Amino acid sequence: MVMYAKIRRMFYREHLSINEIQRRTSLSRNTIKKWLKAPSDSAVKYQRAKKLGKLTPFESRLLLALEADARRPRKDRRTAKMLFQEIRKGGYVGGYTIVCDFIRNWRNQGSQSKTAYVPLKFALGEAF
Repeated sequence: MVMYAKIRRMFYREHLSINEIQRRTSLSRNTIKKWLKAPSDSAVKYQRAKKLGKLTPFESRLLLALEADARRPRKDRRTAKMLFQEIRKGGYVGGYTIVCDFIRNWRNQGSQSKTAYVPLKFALGEAF
């Protein structure tokens, strides 16, 4: 952990007091003392459980709608607001911005260009 090493460096190398370290890092004095008493080779590691987002259960529905709209003429496609209202009817409780970000990411992934191979070896007298 980066912060663990930073606190130890401030205390042992820079000779800062615990109160000064507290002011600079906004950590409690108890946490700083605990980290300083711990053996130097073992850093504190926290495992945070993965949380599902509010949009996760509705992503498959959005993907199907976006793929269907991609085949439609441009004027017949649904807007992000329309898609948001559709999933809202289905029980979505999250915000509009999350839906817009998801749609923007999906559209940007589709527009990424494929890598092309251009031969750079030509016969004499031929140009590209």
